[in-house]
Amino acid sequence: MSSDATSDVTPDVQHYDLAIIGTGSGNSLVTPDFDGKKVAVIEAGTFGGTCLNVGCIPTKMFVYASDVADHVTDAARFGVDATLDGVRWADIRDRIFGRIDPISEGGKQWRVDGPNTTAYLGWARFTGDRELEISLNDGGVARITADQVVVAAGGHPMVPKVVSTSGVPFHTSDTIMRIDDLPRRLLIIGGGYIAVEMAHVFGSLGTEVTVVARGSRLVRHLDDDLSERFTEVARGRWDVRTDTQVEGLETVEGPAGTTRVVARLDDGTTVDADAVLVATGRNPNTGDLGLAAGGVDLHDDGRVVVDEHGRTSADGVWALGDVSSPFQLKHVANAEARVVAHNLVHPNDLRAFPHEHVPSAIFSHPQVASVGLTEQECLEQGLRFTTKVQNFGDVAYGWAMEDTTGICKVIADPATGLLLGAHLLGPSSSSLIQPLIQAMAFGTRADDVARGQYWIHPALAEVVENALLGLELDD
Repeated sequence: MSSDATSDVTPDVQHYDLAIIGTGSGNSLVTPDFDGKKVAVIEAGTFGGTCLNVGCIPTKMFVYASDVADHVTDAARFGVDATLDGVRWADIRDRIFGRIDPISEGGKQWRVDGPNTTAYLGWARFTGDRELEISLNDGGVARITADQVVVAAGGHPMVPKVVSTSGVPFHTSDTIMRIDDLPRRLLIIGGGYIAVEMAHVFGSLGTEVTVVARGSRLVRHLDDDLSERFTEVARGRWDVRTDTQVEGLETVEGPAGTTRVVARLDDGTTVDADAVLVATGRNPNTGDLGLAAGGVDLHDDGRVVVDEHGRTSADGVWALGDVSSPFQLKHVANAEARVVAHNLVHPNDLRAFPHEHVPSAIFSHPQVASVGLTEQECLEQGLRFTTKVQNFGDVAYGWAMEDTTGICKVIADPATGLLLGAHLLGPSSSSLIQPLIQAMAFGTRADDVARGQYWIHPALAEVVENALLGLELDD
């Protein structure tokens, strides 16, 4: 059975075997196990979730275009004379969303017209135990119940009060990639992964970027060696203001009807910009779901409380992804979705979320990748450990690239030889880290990883090999 519930809503309460709130990773829960059963899929916005529409995929497509621009502008030091003649922002944008938007629309139509699902296009709120009221986008209301409900509603950008109450137009990661023109000057408020990825995108395409971060370093959640190195490199690319906060924003009229934004900083200086991007983090979409009425508990930070199997405090209600997970990462949301999809139909054989050894990457310039404990976390936990930092430029391919900033840092338990953490900064870090993730996942000793296989010479992966060989392990 399939229908678009926005077009023909009756006051009757419809009952389903499964109701899914959100169409990011939650959309994959409609497995063959539910063939012949009734499934409701509820989505108020764009199908496909954060990753497809405003997150991982479009940002990395913009990043790739910016990487290409960087290769051109940096070519001269390799003896290649090249100039960046121009950037067609609208063409870059339209190429990206011309590919993404049809995928999102196709996903929507599959749930509207495809087998086995009823699509409710609107916002769901709990009104009781596994009871939902849906405010439909067309103004109607639908009411449903379900044997099981999965909350996979994702998250949204957090906007500081100093921005939201200023009356100044601003962008978040949800909107900045669809603007019509490349701004000449961009103010980015925030110092995390979204801030530095967008700084790379716009800075490499020709925008003058100012980053204002309240912390002493950018991406300060990273291992200190990487965070300090990244901040140092960033200062050479953008105007970086650390230990600084925005105290106020105002719009100033210019000649011929133009406007600019002036930001007042707490160090007494000001920043002029043509556009403002707020990148101060993301919050879970739990504020208007009526979760209390459904018996669903929340953490203090607004995330849904779940156990290791994805169960909430309410019987028959599950949650996954950014709405509940401590990791705002698509690969984690997908892994959690696979677990919940199994648990929905195997109540006597529950699987647990695979939250050990969760890796992450930042696609800025330079690229960063990380997994496991930082050195600071090892110290805080009182662990005995050994570290090795290997420069990219010390291996043949890094030398060929004339890389002067890239590092691979590995941390291991000297008694067992097992890796505790791995942290890379430099070209292709998001790929180079994979053998280290694998070693941690399968419990392989660092020296076995280094010497138990060939490492192609002179590939850049030799930086990982040499870092592992440099660890001082017990006999």
